[in-house]
Amino acid sequence: MTSRTAHQKAGRAARRVVPWPVLGADAGVTVVIPTKNEEGLIAEIVDAVRPHAAEILVVDGHSTDRTREIAAAMGARVVLDAGRGKGEALRRSFVEARYDVLVFIDADGSHDPRDIPRLVEPIRRGDAELVIGSRTRGGSDELHGTAEQLLRYIGSQLIMLAINYRWQVRLTDSQNGFRALRRDAARALGLRSNLTTIEQEMLMRALKCGCRVVEVPSHEFERRWGVSKVSVWRLWWAYLWSLLRNIV
Repeated sequence: MTSRTAHQKAGRAARRVVPWPVLGADAGVTVVIPTKNEEGLIAEIVDAVRPHAAEILVVDGHSTDRTREIAAAMGARVVLDAGRGKGEALRRSFVEARYDVLVFIDADGSHDPRDIPRLVEPIRRGDAELVIGSRTRGGSDELHGTAEQLLRYIGSQLIMLAINYRWQVRLTDSQNGFRALRRDAARALGLRSNLTTIEQEMLMRALKCGCRVVEVPSHEFERRWGVSKVSVWRLWWAYLWSLLRNIV
C-alpha cells in the first residue's frame, strides 16, 4: 500500500462516525416548526402535529403578526431565532430541543403531519440517523406549473445527481424541509447555513459524517398560507455554493 493510499484511507476513517446507539421505540420527538408571519395556519399545524410530539418547538424569525401569540396559546414552546433565516432557525432548534428525535415541518400547510410516524420509525429502530420525506417518491403540487418551478426542479435534480455520485447513494430529494434527524447527529454535523440551503447542507454533511440516510414517500401540497420565501432567481447562487463547499 502506498503512503498516499494509506493517507486517503486514514482520512476516510477519520470522517466515519462511531455507530449511533439505538434510541428505541420510546424515543421522544420534538417537532420543530420554523415560522415567520404564519398566523393564518400556525394553530392548525400545531394542533395537527400534537399527537406525534412530546414537544412542539416553534422557532420564530421575528414575525410581525400574531404567530408567536397563537403558537404559545396552542401549547407550543416558542423561541426567537437571531433573524438570519431558516437555516439559523433550524440550528437554534438543535440546542433548544429537549427530545432525542427532531422532526422539521413547515407552517404553510405543504406537509402532511400524518407522515411524521413514517419519518421517525427508521430512527427509532436504529436504521437511520436522517430520514427525508421525498417529494419525488410522494409527489408534489409545488414543483410543476410555472417557469420558476421548472427551473427549481431541474436545479434540484442536478444537485441530487451530484450528491448521489459523490457518495454512491440513490436518493431523490435533497431539499425537502420535511424530515427527521437525531438530535445528537444534528449537533455533530457542524451546519453553518443561515438560508433555505440548510436542508441540502444537512444531507451532504450527514453523508460525509457517515450517517445513514433513508427516504420515505411524502406528498407536498400547494402552500395554503403566505408567500414562498424561496426564489430561484435570488438564491440559485447560494444552492450552487452550498453544493461546491460541501461536496469536497
